[in-house]
Amino acid sequence: MTTFTFANPTDLFLEIPTSIQNRADIHSPAFSNPISRYQAYINELCLGAVLPWLQEDFTQQAKVWPTTTVLPSFWELVNGTAVTVDATRFILVPSETIDLSELRVSQEWVDLPSLAGDYYLAVQVEADEGYVRVWGYCTHAQLKNQGSYDAGDRTYALDATDINGDISVLAVARELCSQTPTRAAIPQLPNLPQQQAQNLIARLGKSEILTPRLAVPFQLWGALIEHGGWRQSLYQQRLGLPEQWSVLQWLQNGVSQAAENLGWGRLNLQLSAAGARSAEETQAEVTLSRQLAIAGQLYNLSITPKGEADEIVWRFELRNATVGVAIPGGFKLRLLTEDLQPFPDNEDIATTAVEQLFVEVALEPGEGIVWEIEPLPENYERELLKF
Repeated sequence: MTTFTFANPTDLFLEIPTSIQNRADIHSPAFSNPISRYQAYINELCLGAVLPWLQEDFTQQAKVWPTTTVLPSFWELVNGTAVTVDATRFILVPSETIDLSELRVSQEWVDLPSLAGDYYLAVQVEADEGYVRVWGYCTHAQLKNQGSYDAGDRTYALDATDINGDISVLAVARELCSQTPTRAAIPQLPNLPQQQAQNLIARLGKSEILTPRLAVPFQLWGALIEHGGWRQSLYQQRLGLPEQWSVLQWLQNGVSQAAENLGWGRLNLQLSAAGARSAEETQAEVTLSRQLAIAGQLYNLSITPKGEADEIVWRFELRNATVGVAIPGGFKLRLLTEDLQPFPDNEDIATTAVEQLFVEVALEPGEGIVWEIEPLPENYERELLKF
């Protein structure tokens, strides 16, 4: 990693790795229009330069939040990237502007509880020169309390005079101020009814709407993209992709690329009927499964259809990936409706160590289910599974 020390001595200049420069595609087909493509390009260059620095100066465990595989669904819709350093969240805010008089942060990273960060890094991207300039940082509380809100483009702007311009003290400030709140209080948004969410996805899923984030009131927009499953649906719709999260299609045709990227796969289990004497009497059971890292151990979450085609019951099951190792007491497996509502018998709780947790549910065609596990798996983001 190369750092530069010219210009303002307190600024941090980081080289964009050649591999990132070569990979970042200004014409990427993963985005619906030139504005989103360019936004993604600048964010990828920024991330490629800043993440290695965070890993070197803070912790090797610094990583993209929630996971690199879903970054396109953010960059299609909003500028910025979240990186977690232990329990601290950094929001990288790239810009190509040569005007460094203020930092402008999209409202989503400030006013949505699940997206808000602790520290916001102002990053000037010099794509042609092959470097980025980290010229300041501030906290969430500073943005909310000292920043000015611009309703026109839904951003918070903080004047450069209110920003800490000495990046070298960031690590020290984070350690010394670990007991000082970095975030201002922000209220949860009201729940978005399922039908309204579907209407918004259909409306904003048209790629000719270049800035969907400004096309509807923020409360509606924020509630839509805070739901990982709905945000993914909107992204796929804007790209004209077919449904990626149909469990029935996964069983019939194989797991979609989007789901495979997050670790889903198909298992074919041969089940012998009691007393079966021939291959004809054994029955193939297809199970969908993905591995999850939870509290330092690996677990398998599986989905298996039970019963006949017209009366399928879906079994969601969690087991430790190591055969014979139990699930600790306190773990929970929970299913919610598409709009995150509970329903009768929707969760299984391990009051003591158990071999498995499972929930079985009968669903109408087209119904959606969201799974949750406590403690949260690493890189967890809500998925909307369609049945």
